[in-house]
Amino acid sequence: ELYWNYKMRGIERLDSVRRSTPAMAKALPDLPMAETVMVRLIRISVVGLGQFFEPVFREIGLSENSFHVLCLLMASDRNRASPSTLSEMVGTSRANMTRILDELESDGLVSRASEARDGRRYVIEITAAGRRAAQGAVPKLSQPLRTAFSGLSPEEFVQLDGLLRKAVKSFEQSAAPLRASA
Repeated sequence: ELYWNYKMRGIERLDSVRRSTPAMAKALPDLPMAETVMVRLIRISVVGLGQFFEPVFREIGLSENSFHVLCLLMASDRNRASPSTLSEMVGTSRANMTRILDELESDGLVSRASEARDGRRYVIEITAAGRRAAQGAVPKLSQPLRTAFSGLSPEEFVQLDGLLRKAVKSFEQSAAPLRASA
């Protein structure tokens, strides 16, 4: 299938990390190398996920973020949410969310409505076409999602889930003192 034929470069990137780490450690002896390598590995993983799923989403006709927005709207109270809430939940800038929402709206997958309490603000609502697009994408995403993590045992998958959640919390908790001192 399409996603299996896509050229991945993750193994090459891992090899680059392996080769460059000793020289980096020597050049920057005060840099915490284990943590630096971990950051590099996480970034390589994110790039790899993007490369893995990009052809799948291209075939579906949505970007990953657009699909995520549609899913969040389907799961939200009354199938609607504010642009800022969507931006926060998807993990993208408000400017990028505006672009995503403009595209979804022009495709008829979402609509904008004035907020009842404050007419200057608006909420995003999923349309019937948006629901059909999200539901239609699920069968095309199911196998690639399973395949993406097929190199992990069920136990490793659960462990990775827990470690990633713990890392996210660590980033959040560690950033608070840094922000306070800035």
